[in-house]
Parts: sequence; structure tokens; C-alpha cells
Amino acid sequence: MLMQGLSGDFESEFHTGMRVDAAMAAAMRVLAPAGFTSLIYDYTPVPVSHDGELITPSLMALANVPSDMQDLWCKGGYYQLDPVQEAALAVSRPFLWSHRGSQSPVMRRILQRKHDPVISYLLDTKMTCGVTVPIRFDGGDLATFTAIRLDPEPDFEVEAQMLLPGIGDLGHLFHDSVYAGFDQRTRTSQYFHLTSRERQCLSMAACGLTAKQIAHEICRSVPTATLHLNAASRKLGARNRFHAIALAAHYRLLGPISQGQNLSRHHQN
Repeated sequence: MLMQGLSGDFESEFHTGMRVDAAMAAAMRVLAPAGFTSLIYDYTPVPVSHDGELITPSLMALANVPSDMQDLWCKGGYYQLDPVQEAALAVSRPFLWSHRGSQSPVMRRILQRKHDPVISYLLDTKMTCGVTVPIRFDGGDLATFTAIRLDPEPDFEVEAQMLLPGIGDLGHLFHDSVYAGFDQRTRTSQYFHLTSRERQCLSMAACGLTAKQIAHEICRSVPTATLHLNAASRKLGARNRFHAIALAAHYRLLGPISQGQNLSRHHQN
């Protein structure tokens, strides 16, 4: 079959810095001969909140799916109820899922009653079988690439299982092609929004600077520096400044402050 291995023609469909819509079209050209009809790709810089809830991705691209799916997943809370996304956090290899046939081991472990709204939607829309590729980063980012078969034949799962390695290669090739084109907002968690000054002050606090030292660094008064730190803590729902730093680190909102680190050591001497 076409997808049992990468070929020169396969790789020529993609290039670094590709627009997501162009990459989606290229991936569908590869997937369609293998029997897949739809495609979903999503990326989130921080996949899970500090209390364990799935975070809606900063980018979600869909091809050949119902028109209401994007809003349901990104605005209607279905993303947080999607068992495939939970499974993608639990494994690193491509996996098969099916809501009319036999489930893969990872999906059997994940599925619970809370997932019923998503499963009912997929059954109603006949999106009942797919292969999902989890794509992880050293920094904790997560992307998923999911090839779906609408209204699959009874034996489609067997064929799809054999295609797992090829779809895994395709998913990583797809992601490598589009990731270079992501802007800073896409690569930054939007779960909480801190101003650049609030992030700067928290980053300095994380380096050990006091409010007085931070005020000196940003050329503002101590009350102003404290105001920024308190505003950041309030937005994060933190109990205290240490908690705010921990939460900001979880959501990767702390920037490198090499100058502040050096000055922190200087002030302490």
C-alpha cells in the first residue's frame, strides 16, 4: 500500500515553513488512496492545566469534517471530553481508535462515561475509526495528527492497523513542515494572559529578585513593581508569589532574564 513506507514522492509533498492549509491538502493527497477521508491536526504549547484539565489547542485544523466540529471542540468544551486527546497524552506511538469495532488497548484504558458526548457525536457523524499520532516536544508541547475514515467497512480497522508506522511518519513530517511557520502567539499558552511587563516581573522574581530589585531593573517605583507582581498573581489565581511563579512556569510564561540573574547575584553580594 502507498503508506507502508516513506518514499521520495511522499516527502516531496512537504517543505519547511509550509502553510497549514497547504500541508493539510498535501496530507489528504497521501491519505486518500489508503482509504482515509478526513484529517485533524492540532497543536498546544501546554496540553494540560495545573489541575489536570485538557487545554484547548492554540491551533486546530480540520479537513472534510462536519462544519460544527471546530466550534464544538474549541468553544463548546468537547476538546476537554475527547478520549483520543487523553490517549495522546498517555502514549508516544501512533494508535488506532474505533467506536464501532474493537478498541485499541490504550483507548480501552482511557474510555469513561464522561466521554459519551464526544463518542455520540462521532457515531452520529460516522467518524468512527481513525489513527492518531501524538507528537511531543522536549518543552512539553503536544501536537496530534489524526487520520479518519468516515463510515468504515468492517475490515478497515485491520488495514488501518497495518498503516500505523506510515501514518506516524506522515504525522511527524506534517508537523515538522508547519511548525516553523507558527507565530509567537501560537507557541504561547493562551490559558492565562499576562502582559509583557507582568511576565517580565514574574521572571525576575523567579530568578530571586525582590520587588525593590525588580523596580530598579524596570526603572519604576517599588509600588509599581509590586502592582505588576500582584496583578500577575491574581490573574493566575495564585495563593502567593511563590505559587504564581510555579503556575507561570507550568504555563511556560517565564522568559529568560539573564541580565536579571546577573544583577540578582550582584545585589546579593
